[in-house]
Amino acid sequence: MRVLDFPSSKKARKLARKYGYDEFIVRRWIRLFGEEEAEGIIKAFEEGIPKYIRVNTLKTEEASLIKRLEERGFGVRETEVPYCLEVLEEPYSVGATPEYLMGYYYVMDKSSCIPPLALDPKPGEVVVDLAASPGGKTTFLSMLMENRGVVIAIEPQKERLQPLIDNINRMGAMNVAVLNIDGRRIREVGIKADRVLLDAPCTGEGIIHKDPSRKTDRGRDDILFCSSLQRDLILAAFDCLKEGGVLVYSTCSLTPEENEFVVDFLLEERNGSVEEIEWGDEALFLPDLKHAEVRKAGRFYPHKHRCSGFFVVKIRKK
Repeated sequence: MRVLDFPSSKKARKLARKYGYDEFIVRRWIRLFGEEEAEGIIKAFEEGIPKYIRVNTLKTEEASLIKRLEERGFGVRETEVPYCLEVLEEPYSVGATPEYLMGYYYVMDKSSCIPPLALDPKPGEVVVDLAASPGGKTTFLSMLMENRGVVIAIEPQKERLQPLIDNINRMGAMNVAVLNIDGRRIREVGIKADRVLLDAPCTGEGIIHKDPSRKTDRGRDDILFCSSLQRDLILAAFDCLKEGGVLVYSTCSLTPEENEFVVDFLLEERNGSVEEIEWGDEALFLPDLKHAEVRKAGRFYPHKHRCSGFFVVKIRKK
């Protein structure tokens, strides 16, 4: 596994200095996306990304929730993503309303709503969320399944279990079982799932608007570490699927080493096929990639989609 790097340029140096980035990140974005797109990404992170909430239909209806929030002085509107509302006016924290505490909605980025929708779980199925905490996607899966079937939420870190359990309870997700194990060991449990969601640990290059420290503290070694972990996790996720089962892999990173190259690796090692998803831009297809169907994955950019930088791919087990 190698990390892509490119020669320095005057434009990269200028943007890095102006916005406080490690030039390594900026020159990669320029070569991968072009100068105009790279600058658009940086400016979008600087200007901020809208806040979004996801409606929880286990407890309320969208129209009813909008009315209740408007009565409290909030302005919200529907987005192109089902169940996802953009917060336009926020007289106080949208995470401090009675409706939030009662589990009528979850505060989550628009891009984070895509993986559960792409997975499209059905009532009665066995679904695994392989990196579950804090539970936004886990509880969305439960909602889409109408609390029927089972969602197995995997979380390796003990300190992250309680926030996950609290959100499961708050959102009324009654069909969720939580397991405190490393996702790479999921094969040992013997589960054969209809669908698996793997929102993988990553460098977080797509959430610089939330954590500006990532402008400078995520480099080559971090990309190598995360891509290695992601390869182990995606193999484990795929192996616990039934034949014909579906895996959705996602990250909040813009790096191809954590995205397209991880999917390409899986297709080399296992018999799967990539399926189109409804949202996002076409994924990158770089010279070292072997499988052109990687293009069917979706990429989300802050300056285009007004959300965190994100990658989502849907893969079916043949």
